Amino acid sequence: MATTVLTVTDKAARKVAALAAKGGREAAILRVRVIAGGCSGFSYELGFEDVAGSDDLVIDGDGGVRVLVDPQSARIIKGSTLDLDEHLMGGGLKVRNPQAIGECACGDSFSI
Repeated sequence: MATTVLTVTDKAARKVAALAAKGGREAAILRVRVIAGGCSGFSYELGFEDVAGSDDLVIDGDGGVRVLVDPQSARIIKGSTLDLDEHLMGGGLKVRNPQAIGECACGDSFSI
């Protein structure tokens, strides 16, 4: 059985849609990318794009929200969940990655 690369929770989908609408980009697609850096080795980068790349994995979430993941990032986040953390300090969209074996104290960087 294949493992889903990324699951988007309902709360996260609503937040993504609200952020896109606030920026006047209702049709924008959320890009989730893993980049080298941070105190633990890798960090997540989230941003909006207007079109998918030819090799992107396109994930359809609730409410019409779409997420793009490039093949290299897909291997690192396989089985992850995009969720909304509503804490006042450090809240926002968070990738919950079961492959991460360590995180920095700030929670913005991880190692696998």
